[in-house]
Amino acid sequence: MSELRYDLPEADAFTRTYWDAAAEGRLLIRRCQACGRAHHYPREFCPHCWSEDVVWEPACGRATLYTWSVVHRNDLPPFGQRTPYVAAVVDLTEGPRMMTELVDCPDPGLLRAGTELEVAFLDGVPVFRAEAVRS
Repeated sequence: MSELRYDLPEADAFTRTYWDAAAEGRLLIRRCQACGRAHHYPREFCPHCWSEDVVWEPACGRATLYTWSVVHRNDLPPFGQRTPYVAAVVDLTEGPRMMTELVDCPDPGLLRAGTELEVAFLDGVPVFRAEAVRS
């Protein structure tokens, strides 16, 4: 029997569009047609004005680092094999804030708020890469 993984999403009828796009290497966000604001995580209504007139749109894949933490211990599979890793919150260029993981970051000590990031995909899950942060 395979081990349960806590890093892979369970898509439902509503989020399947998001996860299918991510599996193809595309990041989607939701935008409200009533107030014009973008949001993430995907919801069926706008969290700003409560309108249900929201649509999917492609995100440009750029973000800046808002905050982060280096995780040294996580007992849930498969995180224990990946420690240490960087859990982060990023500000997408389109405006929404998103929880994610930073990858290809050899020295997390060099991270700074505002660091420019670009989206990458790991097993169909959006993660972000800090290209300029190299030791």
